[in-house]
Amino acid sequence: MARITIILQDLGGGGAEKMMVRLANQLAEGEDRVSLILLMAGGENLQYVNAKVDVFELGASRSIAALAGLRRRLRALQPDAVLSVLTHVNVISIVACASLGWLAKLSVSERNTYSLDRQVNPQWMVRCAYVLAPWLYRLLPKPVIAVSKGVASDLVLSAGIGAHQVTTAPNPVIHHQWQLQSRVASQHPWLQQKQGKVIVAMGRLVEQKGFDFLVDAFARLNQQMLCRLIIFGEGPLREALTAQAAKLAVSERIDFAGYCPNPLAEIRLADLFVLSSRFEGSPNALVEAMALGTPVVAFDCPHGPREILDDGQLAPLVEMGDVGGLCQAMLASLQLPLSDSGRQRLIQSVQRYRACQAAAHYRQLLLGVS
Repeated sequence: MARITIILQDLGGGGAEKMMVRLANQLAEGEDRVSLILLMAGGENLQYVNAKVDVFELGASRSIAALAGLRRRLRALQPDAVLSVLTHVNVISIVACASLGWLAKLSVSERNTYSLDRQVNPQWMVRCAYVLAPWLYRLLPKPVIAVSKGVASDLVLSAGIGAHQVTTAPNPVIHHQWQLQSRVASQHPWLQQKQGKVIVAMGRLVEQKGFDFLVDAFARLNQQMLCRLIIFGEGPLREALTAQAAKLAVSERIDFAGYCPNPLAEIRLADLFVLSSRFEGSPNALVEAMALGTPVVAFDCPHGPREILDDGQLAPLVEMGDVGGLCQAMLASLQLPLSDSGRQRLIQSVQRYRACQAAAHYRQLLLGVS
């Protein structure tokens, strides 16, 4: 039995938080003693943490203010391995572990395209973390764990980290409750009683996710085929996207449906899932859609979609920002539905993202044992 501690800012509704809950739950299904330390507190994903996982909420008002509390908690837990997630949390974790003489126990994970993600966060403390992180990563005995090969390559190129100092591990997307959650009844009326084709997208309503591209492409699509679009997620661009839909006269055919606690039940019934992001790390929603056998279309953004879709062999990859190309790819996918064998091909292609396999990979990287 090993003692493994995972450090996050909180358990909000983001992809990194969701994946770390699934990783912690899967590791705890074995004999390991698993702890989650939250620098702040709470979040939508807190409710999904397995009872076998110990959760410690430090309750800091800002991540940096949690440093002393983090150090005390780590010393009390005496873990065999520590995993930190997201750049600004990684910087704080490195300082805390260094002060305890534990750098050999620490692994850090980068979840997004580093060179692009550091440009979009407005908080000055987080920006400072992006400056410090590459220098601190070079001090770590263990390699940085990147969420995809693209993120790993970007770290090497943009952060000046040696290729030998970076490795990859897949997200634990497909978990043991997968089938149960996906078979729950849909909560959206457009999917409960379909009147034509329904497209689904999911993510925070922020610039990174490119929903402005998707709304534009959908408006063009509706000039050729009447259908509907549901975008699950919340964020600061809700008002702007709603105004864009109204301007393009598609307000009645687009629903900004807000946060969805169980997107699997919705994606399973969709006719098409679309990823319109400007950049990613490894888009979990794309993997979820494919694991359900739902047809997908994606922008060839940095990074993740090309790797997941096998260079476009599994589903259409559209040049990032090409609204016309996205429209035509959606139209073609809706006009020529996938066969049962095509759906099975999608499902089989993402089996490496099963939680049991991902957890075994992470455990080997954290502890050096299988």
